Amino acid sequence: MQNMWTLLSWGPQGWMDDIAYGVFITVSLALATLPVGLAIGFLASLAKQSDEPSLRLAGDIYTTIFRGLPELLTLFLVFYGAQIGIQKVMQFFSPGTTVEVNSFISGMVALGAVFSAYASEVFLSAFRAIPKGQYEGGYAIGLSNGQTMRLVVLPQLIRIALPGLANLWLILLKDTALVSAIGLTDILRQAGVAARVTKHAFLFFGVATLIYLVLSIISSFGISAIERAVSRQDARR
Repeated sequence: MQNMWTLLSWGPQGWMDDIAYGVFITVSLALATLPVGLAIGFLASLAKQSDEPSLRLAGDIYTTIFRGLPELLTLFLVFYGAQIGIQKVMQFFSPGTTVEVNSFISGMVALGAVFSAYASEVFLSAFRAIPKGQYEGGYAIGLSNGQTMRLVVLPQLIRIALPGLANLWLILLKDTALVSAIGLTDILRQAGVAARVTKHAFLFFGVATLIYLVLSIISSFGISAIERAVSRQDARR
C-alpha cells in the first residue's frame, strides 16, 4: 500500500507531476478545439441550408467525410498527411528542408474537423426548429439579414442547440485520448508510460479513468449552469 502511495505522490519518486501535465494538455486541447469546431460547424450548417447548390453540396461532402471516417484515422491523415504535404512544398522551394508537424495542432485540426461535422447537424436541426415567421418578423421591423440572425435567430439557436452541443463536448473530451497515438503527452499517454515503467498498469489506468470521470462531472455541472443562465435570459425576454 505504501508503494502505491509513493507512485501516486508528487516529486521525483511519484508520477502525479507527469499525470497532472497530461491533464493540462488534455483540457487545453479540448478547449482549443471547441471554438474551432463550433465556428466551422456553424458555417457548414449555413452552407447546407443555402440557396446555392454548390454550397449545399460542399457542406454535405464535408460532413459526410468527417462523420464517416473513424476519428483515429482522421487524426493519422492530418498528422502524417499534413507532414508529407508540407514537406513536399518546402523541398520544392528549399531542398533538404525537414518539417515536423506539431502533434497538438494536428490533434486540434483533426478533432475540430470531426466535432464540426457533427456540430453542423446539431445547428442544422436547430435552424429548422426556428419558425420562418421569426425571420419574417425581423425583416418586417426593418432589420437586415445580419441583424435578424444576431438579434432574433442566434439567441433561439443557442437555446435549442445547447443540449446537443453539450453532448458533443463530452465526446470531444473523451476523444482527446486518441492524440496519445501521435505522441502528445495527454492523460492516457502519461498513464501508459507510468504503467510500463512501474508495471502497475491497473493502478495508473484506473487513475486515468477517475480523472476522465471527474472532468466529465465538472463539465456536466458547467453545462447545467450554462443551461440555467440561458433559460433565465430567455425568461427575461
